[in-house]
Amino acid sequence: MTVELAVMVPVAIVVALIVYNLLTFVELCAQFDRVSHAAIVTQAVSPAGADYGSNAIQAVRTSIEDAMPQGSCEVDVALEPVSRFGGGTAFAAGPALVRVSCTLRYRPWPSAFSIAGVAFDPPVELVHERSLVVDRYRSGVVM
Repeated sequence: MTVELAVMVPVAIVVALIVYNLLTFVELCAQFDRVSHAAIVTQAVSPAGADYGSNAIQAVRTSIEDAMPQGSCEVDVALEPVSRFGGGTAFAAGPALVRVSCTLRYRPWPSAFSIAGVAFDPPVELVHERSLVVDRYRSGVVM
């Protein structure tokens, strides 16, 4: 039994760390989905100031970071105009339609280790993205 215990404990520790990181990421994704949708609808539709792009990005990012647990993840926000043909064409579907993309980046803990020949080497980061198309001139309009 001692040999079996010596073989199984490192495997059990690695499996427990995988489950812990996976459940933490799933919890953060669920919270991020709710928070990012609310932040986009309330902050990106009509931000204060003349410079729409940087003010909207900063307002949405600050709102999301305030609602998420501190130090657990990184948040990126990007704005892009919605084009009629999908690609990088210059024909806009509407001059006021903007796609707001929010990205959550989570780094698993610990970054890497090996115990009794069983290695735990998670990916560098796990990424989750949420985007929403809004009309920046009509508050409350979500496409």
